[in-house]
Amino acid sequence: MARALRILVVEDEAILAMQLEDDIVAAGHEVVGFGMHASEAMRLADQLHPELALVDIHLADGPTGVGVARHMAANGIPVVFMTANVTRIPADFAGAVGVIGKPYTPASLRSGIDFIVARMNGEDPPAPRGAMVLSPEWRERQRGKRQ
Repeated sequence: MARALRILVVEDEAILAMQLEDDIVAAGHEVVGFGMHASEAMRLADQLHPELALVDIHLADGPTGVGVARHMAANGIPVVFMTANVTRIPADFAGAVGVIGKPYTPASLRSGIDFIVARMNGEDPPAPRGAMVLSPEWRERQRGKRQ
C-alpha cells in the first residue's frame, strides 16, 4: 500500500463502527472520527478534512446518509456507502464513489479502499470486483480510462 488514508466513519451502530475501525486499522489506515447523526458527521468532515468517508444510509436521525454523502462530495471528500439499504441510494449515488454492501468482509473493505488509494495516487486500477459497486459516474470514468 502506497499511503494510509485518514477515514471518517459515519455509522450509528456502535458495535459496527468499532468493527469497522478494527478493519480499517488492520488495512493500514487511520480512523479520524465517528459520526452517528448527519449533523455530527458533516461537522466532523468540515473540521477533520478526512481523505475518505465510509457512510451508512440509515443513521441515528433517520435515513440521512444520502445528505451526508452529498455534503462531503460537494466538499471534495470521497464517499463510499457502507449499507444494507442499497435500494435507498439514489441513481446519482449522491456523489459517492460506490457502495460496499453489508454485511461486508474485511477483504471487500480493503479492496474498496485500495481502489481509492490507487486512484488518489494517479494509478489506473481495475474496478474492484465483488467488493465495491462503483457509482454510474465512476463506472463511466473507468470505461474512459480503458479506452
